[in-house]
Amino acid sequence: MKKLFLLGLVLFNWANIFAQSTQAPAFPLITHDPYFSIWSTTDQLNASPTKHWTGTDHSLMGILNVDGENYRFMGKRGESYKNIIPAGDEENYAAKYTETTPSEDWKNPDFNDSQWKDGAAPFGNVRGVSKTLWLSNSIWVRRVFTLEDLNLKDPILKLQYDDVVKVYLNGDLIYTAGCCAGKYLYLPMSNEMKSKLKKGKNVLAINVMNTGGGEALLDVGIVEKVIFPDDAKTHLAEQKSVVLNATQTVYTFTCGKVNLNLTFTSPLLINDLTTLARPVSYITAKVLSNDGLPHQVKLFVGASTDIATNNATQEVAAQKYKSGNLTILKAGTTQQPVLQKRGDDLRIDWGYMYVAAKAGANVQQFISTAHVENPFQSPEKDLSTGKKMSLNTVIDLGKVAKIAKEEVLMLAYDDIYSIQYFGKNLRPWWNDKGTTTIESQLALASKEYATVLKKCAVINQTIYNDAFKAGGEKYAKLCELAYRQSIAAHKLLKSPEGETLFLSKENFSNGSINTVDVTYPSAPLFLAYNPELLKGMLNGIFYYSESGKWAKPFPAHDLGTYPLANGQTYGEDMPVEECGNMMILAAAICKAEGNLNYAKKHWKTMNIWADFLTKEGFDPANQLCTDDFAGHLARNINLSAKAIVALETYTQLAKQMGDMDTFRKYDAITKGFVSKWMEMAKDGDHYALTFDKKGTWSQKYNLVWDKVLKLNYFPKEVFDTEVKYYLTKQNEFGLPLDSRATYTKSDWVIWTSVMANDYKDFEALVNPMFEYAIKTKSRVPISDWHETKTGKMVGFQARSVVGGYFMKVLEQKMKSK
Repeated sequence: MKKLFLLGLVLFNWANIFAQSTQAPAFPLITHDPYFSIWSTTDQLNASPTKHWTGTDHSLMGILNVDGENYRFMGKRGESYKNIIPAGDEENYAAKYTETTPSEDWKNPDFNDSQWKDGAAPFGNVRGVSKTLWLSNSIWVRRVFTLEDLNLKDPILKLQYDDVVKVYLNGDLIYTAGCCAGKYLYLPMSNEMKSKLKKGKNVLAINVMNTGGGEALLDVGIVEKVIFPDDAKTHLAEQKSVVLNATQTVYTFTCGKVNLNLTFTSPLLINDLTTLARPVSYITAKVLSNDGLPHQVKLFVGASTDIATNNATQEVAAQKYKSGNLTILKAGTTQQPVLQKRGDDLRIDWGYMYVAAKAGANVQQFISTAHVENPFQSPEKDLSTGKKMSLNTVIDLGKVAKIAKEEVLMLAYDDIYSIQYFGKNLRPWWNDKGTTTIESQLALASKEYATVLKKCAVINQTIYNDAFKAGGEKYAKLCELAYRQSIAAHKLLKSPEGETLFLSKENFSNGSINTVDVTYPSAPLFLAYNPELLKGMLNGIFYYSESGKWAKPFPAHDLGTYPLANGQTYGEDMPVEECGNMMILAAAICKAEGNLNYAKKHWKTMNIWADFLTKEGFDPANQLCTDDFAGHLARNINLSAKAIVALETYTQLAKQMGDMDTFRKYDAITKGFVSKWMEMAKDGDHYALTFDKKGTWSQKYNLVWDKVLKLNYFPKEVFDTEVKYYLTKQNEFGLPLDSRATYTKSDWVIWTSVMANDYKDFEALVNPMFEYAIKTKSRVPISDWHETKTGKMVGFQARSVVGGYFMKVLEQKMKSK
């Protein structure tokens, strides 16, 4: 095992000593919650704009000036466009529309649309975004515009739609697609397309069919790309390394005659909720001469105000001020639509972002346009309102020679209200009573910087050591990759009743909040290190049932669509899935904490759910499970295993509570189910996908809890049989989910690997997940759903479920419980 040292804050160190991982599909920079989340999606920090996990630019720019020469070490200028015909995100233009199938000539310029409705763009069903509500299956829109000048160099069609689209320009079809563009597409117009444009009146006619039943979107415009001249005075810094650990990502660069060590620290201390909830990250820059001679050095860091917007077209107000010994830049939208939008591919556009540094004569802050001509010269007057502005900090480090100099910047976000919970707007954990200011949090973060970094060093070491001892080096690196991503996919709050709420966003799957079958795979990380956070993932679902707001004899699928937790919005229940999940996790909390308090608190509800699983769980009807992307499935053997294991946990809880009548009843039922399951599921040398389809197979990942919680209802032969069979079915990038397709879920593969009783078998299942993580060409915060033959993501990204990678760690910790 690699030797680990405590972080020496007074020493200049070119590599973070706890960092074990040097490769990742995306590198976390600022990670706090589903909205305040900034990543680098290239191996070189200066090879691309930094991005929100959704892929939208949330730009951080960094330049080091050494003896008058500029070296860009962070970020890259993103694409910029000027409007020819603005789309609805820039201007809510008026258009004619109908939701009734029109005549064939609807797309022609001379069509009489006087009987159509008038509407403002964008069209769709996204709350807070769509200006004209469209709820039907199809819409036809005609946008009339005037062009006085046809001398367009490289026009681009700017288009957003969901799902199936046809676009006509002056009666001729210029674009069609079968599915969908949740983000704006920028489609260069060919010469043939440009030839359709006329001087004077033009008509864009668009038909969109919403075949998927989810988001409905339609918007169109025409733009041109803005070409900025290259800055010949700015060099590209040479990146020497990047490493990451649980709480930090560390880069090293050579900038001419100076070396730069750049550390991003998001102190997500899983055992310290006060610090974890504080929405402040550190950017630490250390510089040192690399030739032993003194050099004059200045540091520039610019943060785009896009970080406080849903899209870059929103107007922003910004200001500069001092608070205590800090100089602070602040920005937020002028509109401040607090909790007015819900959905998946959205970013926060209320509350305020902050950039803070210790005030001093060597520190200057200013507010400018996004494209700063001279980053080291502040303008005569700061901007106060605008779009795509930049919050800039310049620090003069003076002469730097053989002794390293360090400077620290802080990035923070105050969302004011974070979540709407059954009609009540909740403040974040750090300000749940509304009596604390973000300035006080920044002051604390600055004061406690050294202490926080020491705590981070301990967490970094603990996470790596525990995972290494449990599963070896590659497994430990996977856990390091997962740690910040899993935590930052949640928001930490307190309920009106004072209970912990730790609410997930189902990132890039459907945007649900507090999804039970997302909580379930995420749970091992939180069970291993702080069960209170797992309670925060279950409390809202228990409340939903126990308050009478949800009256069904099984748990809800979710509490709504992020950030509105007002009740289930998923279109279909998952009865056995969610019932089994909640039962297993409630019991696991009791095991992890060494007491029965949590189960006792919810025992009445669990009784109802146990009765439901007894009747409906063993041979499930045609329904969805957590792998809903694979479709409905009747008689699902893995889902049956979940129900049985859930009843195992309930049975053992009853015994521990001294309720022997309940124990004897359910012990007999559960043992009967296990025997029957083994008999009915058996398919020669393995167990099948469903009870009625031989010649099939699936990962039985739900069985892992029987082993991890030491329930021991399923005999060892079941695990050995399945694992042996799985090893014959692997592809380059892992074990497929089941016999229906070649894709897999990496969290489930890790769970399946823990079923192995031989370490070599565990390693054989885990190692392809590591290969996927470091070789995938899908440059997003790690996707948990990928193709096992190509390593390409199928869907999902930045989700909390990678907390499931800690199942092997949890197994080791449970051995002493």
